[in-house]
Amino acid sequence: MVIDLDETLVHSSFKPISNADFIVPVEIDGTIHQVYVLKRPHVDEFLQRMGQLFECVLFTASLAKYADPVADLLDRWGVFRARLFRESCVFHRGNYVKDLSQLGRELSKVIIIDNSPASYIFHPENAVPVQSWFDDMADTELLDLIPFFEGLSREEDVYGMLQKFGHR
Repeated sequence: MVIDLDETLVHSSFKPISNADFIVPVEIDGTIHQVYVLKRPHVDEFLQRMGQLFECVLFTASLAKYADPVADLLDRWGVFRARLFRESCVFHRGNYVKDLSQLGRELSKVIIIDNSPASYIFHPENAVPVQSWFDDMADTELLDLIPFFEGLSREEDVYGMLQKFGHR
């Protein structure tokens, strides 16, 4: 399972957020900036369960100097077996695309959960799209997806179930 970071699991801002879950210092052009990070509701439960069901990889178009410390704070259970950042993306028509064929895994067994369709444009048949999340604390999308992923984890080939999911 390939999991996106920003607007899928967390929302980050350079502007102070009073209820931030984390504040991460990030150096940009010699200046330290505080990045305020808000966790999407149910992200802890989601990550723990996905880690039990899948080999999970964080794949973000963000820079490692920001995303790595955020992932350290977010993933207290060691769910992410690998982390891929912007330099692992392909810059294609103005977007950072996550090329799943780089993972060295059978694509029929790979899923990507991401809020940005441009991120998985090379492999739309592997995608489970999620709504972009910013600050709605009543959001239940990650929680609602857990039963679907529990079922998907028992499939030999993800394409059939993802096709059904795409047409619901």
